[in-house]
Amino acid sequence: MHTQEEGFDFTGEQLHRYSRQILLDEVALEGQQKLSRARVLVVGAGGLGSPAAIYLAAAGIGTLGIIDGDRVDLSNLHRQILHNTSDIGRPKTDSARDRLQEMNPDVDVNVHATFLTADNVLELLSAYDLLVNGCDNFPTRYLLNDACVMLGKPLVDAAVLQWHGQALTFLPGGGCYRCLFPEPPPPGSVPSCAQAGIIGALVGHLGTLEATEAIKIILGTGQTLRGRMLIYDALNVEYSTFEWSRNPECPVCGDEPTITELIDYEQFCGVPMPSVDSELPQSFLRERDCWEIGASEAQDRLQRQKWQILDVRDEVERRAMHIPGSHSLPLEDLEDMVSDGIDLPIDPKAPVILYCQLGIRSARAAYLLRQAGHKRAFSLQDGILGWLNEGGPVKRKQKGGA
Repeated sequence: MHTQEEGFDFTGEQLHRYSRQILLDEVALEGQQKLSRARVLVVGAGGLGSPAAIYLAAAGIGTLGIIDGDRVDLSNLHRQILHNTSDIGRPKTDSARDRLQEMNPDVDVNVHATFLTADNVLELLSAYDLLVNGCDNFPTRYLLNDACVMLGKPLVDAAVLQWHGQALTFLPGGGCYRCLFPEPPPPGSVPSCAQAGIIGALVGHLGTLEATEAIKIILGTGQTLRGRMLIYDALNVEYSTFEWSRNPECPVCGDEPTITELIDYEQFCGVPMPSVDSELPQSFLRERDCWEIGASEAQDRLQRQKWQILDVRDEVERRAMHIPGSHSLPLEDLEDMVSDGIDLPIDPKAPVILYCQLGIRSARAAYLLRQAGHKRAFSLQDGILGWLNEGGPVKRKQKGGA
């Protein structure tokens, strides 16, 4: 956007584009110039980051950064509205840049095709005035929080799961995420959206709320969510607000902080780093017809023959929904047992069907069992969701039950 340090130099087209928000007393021409000078980084081009980035670009943010190291997958598209079906397989930053620049050529879109780490976060964040968090994992959430405190940057944050969402705003000197949550939850105690599910429109609601918070901070107007947590129950259309205050003993933003430099956030949150040896050999992947079984055939085999079926997901996922008659053997436990040479709790003489959510972890499990000598181990194609799609029976968690 073309502006001058003093006064305004908007083109007629720009005045027309932003006319509806310039009419607001809280924006006016002075506010529009503030937006045009602002530099905002959106962390994650996913469910939250997509609507946040779209509305920030539409509002005329001068420089909009997008950081994401992932690629577009078909399962993203019901909520990640920056991307289209034709973008499947592309880096999310590429499709995000194309969408945002097509929407508003006034905006300078900077893309960072990587994930935030303790090695790059300070350098990346230092180039921006304000951060909007759209990530969905605890290591990145704590990393981003700590870096923003150390750099004195405002942070707009949100989280969503199933039908529920929450939003917060952290301003320098006003407390941080660790004031509310000093320690992350135990690993596995909070399921991911891939495990528990999510409503796309809910994510859009929270993402646009993040964009609104960012715009108010830039304009210096209105009340933000500083010192308040907004909680939204979409299923019952209920909003509630929880007030909180800065903790003087916070390890990061407290009066005498004990964390003054970035730490190992994967270790802090108890999340193991991905390992290249978890990837399946191409020679195995090329033989999918030998080790993968469709839902209809699996149902037929289980009804007519003495086949076994194992659920390799974690207990949180299993409690929500599982295939009747299946036994639980989480992939992590299976890996340990195979590695240590421990006898597996399955009949080596009978075929076994392994399933997870989408057929990814079960493919790994089938590979491990076949390497261990169980040549009739099969992965359920498309997981329990594919099973459901073919009318397969499932047992669901009872409402109000454990």
